Amino acid sequence: MFLVFNKEKIQTYFVSILTVGVLIIIANMSTAQILPTSSSERVLPIYKVKTEENKVALTMNCAWSADDIDRILETLEKNEVKITFFIVGEWAEKYPEAVKKIYEAGHEIGTHSNTHPHVEQLSAEKNLEEIKLGVEKLQKITGEKTRLYRTPYGEYNDTVINTARENGCYTIQWNIDTLDYKGLTGDEMWGRIKEKLQKGSIILTHNGTEHTADSLDMLLKNIKTNGYQVTTVSDLIYKDNYIIDNNGTQINKTDS
Repeated sequence: MFLVFNKEKIQTYFVSILTVGVLIIIANMSTAQILPTSSSERVLPIYKVKTEENKVALTMNCAWSADDIDRILETLEKNEVKITFFIVGEWAEKYPEAVKKIYEAGHEIGTHSNTHPHVEQLSAEKNLEEIKLGVEKLQKITGEKTRLYRTPYGEYNDTVINTARENGCYTIQWNIDTLDYKGLTGDEMWGRIKEKLQKGSIILTHNGTEHTADSLDMLLKNIKTNGYQVTTVSDLIYKDNYIIDNNGTQINKTDS
């Protein structure tokens, strides 16, 4: 069977093929515009610090009761260490005397938001409000403005971190979680700390838990016995000229 092509048919076929080709190119260009780019990276808080010093930061979140604050402060004084307390604004309003005691004992204070919400669900404006009110309530009691921020529940996204950065705050996470809020014993907490303890670690604890106040002396002694100095967050982190890698490690640019 023979196909007969005349000039008109050839032109029609050519136009059809060209049209299909153009449509395919347009479709591919549209798809490329809506695909996410692999170059975009999530911004991170500080989980730990790269340092050659045998230092670790012990941090304590305050969001519940204040019944154990006196015992905690006594233990810290006995062990001659200063730590960082991250305090919720509403807790500070409810227990201003506890905040005063912490501050007057020479410990560092950071904000843990104002109302302890799920900040990932908030707009930039609401995140700013949580940070500013938390900072202001602490400043009203201590007279000092903190630049340290710990997000509630350890939650964050780009909006949360960027809002904090734009307002001069360092967002501080942790790389060692004692899980004290789950009722772990001191030995269980130490097992978790010992497993990950390294130079530049940031350790998370809470007041108002079942065993933290009673176990704190043992935990501090064990950390020291393993060759580490317990210090505050501000004594550990770099204030400028740093990067945060994709593991959340803060690194001095001169070392990168």
